[in-house]
Amino acid sequence: MKVNKFQIVSAAEAVGYVKDGDTVVFGGAGAGHAVPDKVMAHLGKRFETTGSPKNLKTVHPCGIGDNDTKGLNHVAHEGLIDTNIGGFWGNAPKMSALAKENKIKGYNLPQGVLSHLMRASASGKPGVITKVGLKTFVDPDVEGGKINSITTEDFVSHVTLLNEDYLFYPSLKVDVAIIRGTSIDAEGNLTMEEEVGFFSMLSIAQAAKVNGGIVIAQVKNINHTNCDPGRVKVPGIFIDYVVQDKTQEMTFISSFDKALVDRKEPYTSEDLKLEGLKRIIMRKASQELQAGTFVNLGYGMADGVPIVAQEEGIADKLTFMIEQGPTGGIPTTGLNFGAMYNPSSIVDDGYQFDFFQGGGLDITFLGFAQIDQFGNVNSSRFGNILTGCGGFIDISQNAKKVVFCGSFAVKSQQEITENGLDIKHPGKFNKFINDVEQITFSSEYALENGQEVLYVTERALFQLTAKGLQLKEIAPGVDLQKDILDMMDFTPIMEEPIKTYDDNIFKQCKLGLLQQEVKI
Repeated sequence: MKVNKFQIVSAAEAVGYVKDGDTVVFGGAGAGHAVPDKVMAHLGKRFETTGSPKNLKTVHPCGIGDNDTKGLNHVAHEGLIDTNIGGFWGNAPKMSALAKENKIKGYNLPQGVLSHLMRASASGKPGVITKVGLKTFVDPDVEGGKINSITTEDFVSHVTLLNEDYLFYPSLKVDVAIIRGTSIDAEGNLTMEEEVGFFSMLSIAQAAKVNGGIVIAQVKNINHTNCDPGRVKVPGIFIDYVVQDKTQEMTFISSFDKALVDRKEPYTSEDLKLEGLKRIIMRKASQELQAGTFVNLGYGMADGVPIVAQEEGIADKLTFMIEQGPTGGIPTTGLNFGAMYNPSSIVDDGYQFDFFQGGGLDITFLGFAQIDQFGNVNSSRFGNILTGCGGFIDISQNAKKVVFCGSFAVKSQQEITENGLDIKHPGKFNKFINDVEQITFSSEYALENGQEVLYVTERALFQLTAKGLQLKEIAPGVDLQKDILDMMDFTPIMEEPIKTYDDNIFKQCKLGLLQQEVKI
């Protein structure tokens, strides 16, 4: 066996080893969470300067970008990219634009599946067999995860195992892994002591090495002693080239925040506050919290749940779990989402998804863009907006209880009083439509598996039933006909007396979540 000897090189030198047609996998997630941004920037610069490399197949289990110029946006060039396979596209608008304009081929696949696919690729397995994605847009009977019309090759296929239907995602032959950590030691061992998550760095690196490919690691520190072996996240034997970035920041908006990697470090954040409609929606949704449960939340609207939990004094009786790998702290919001303040642990995202896909989550709070008469949810593509599914499908298909959270309509106008809502204009665009543009959550699959599913807005709460979407509660001050039914393309089921929201939701007082019946 050949023992690898790493080399310290510049970012420009490192990307010079990427060849035309290579399959390149990027580690990291979101807005700079362990993102090898310097290397990615130089890969884009090399193409702009030399026209090489060409026709890459790029892969990223998580979304990578700042909604502007960083992350995947560096490499979003026609000619450089042939195909992009990603879990989330929304924070890389330049890459999304290429796909929407049919300038590159593209697939949107569940984040957890892609994380597991890295492990399967590293272990020489043919791929991943899972139920994740069935009856959603990822299912080949629906869209097969294809982004556009020039993406014609089927990536996902159906298989039958023990008389049950599954989806098969084939392993990838990885040529180049581009990963990041905090430090390397004298033997090239990679540590991640200042990273908010570990993601799939080890699996990505191993997937490249077993295929005869190369691994490029970006780090902040180069140490000339050997570190404690228990701290190593990627052994030096798997790393070929090391690029140092002494200015490397923890995330795109945090140079270094110890509270994101330390259990006891005090923290303050102006992001951890709730105002307006989001406050109302989150307070209503949070009434579904029960002490002693495993809780997950999605990006956007739902990230306000932990704020309510803290206000109610119930946060320390819950276990928050984020798909990026942190557990047991308070999830961050905004661009830093995916990290946690004071996490009790951080694991590789693939292991976190093992638990999620296995049905370990008691409840998840997720956002939505569209809901239809059947209870299907679209959060991945609507109009000309391509966001992608991220971990939404992995989580929503397997959590015991799913609570979708969002505003009732687009561009509405209302005043929030202590007595409820005073709606001045019900909204310009309906979000409750006959058929969603893309099925990110399948109500049919949920009903088959006995999930409890709620849909929470500031005006009304709905529940999934075998007959369709049922209206259960409305907010005080809301006119049922004008503010709700007239703003829906379909009439929901209304078989039972419709209850009114607890008006404490609108007041500056606690909701009493701490006193609710404990269900473990």
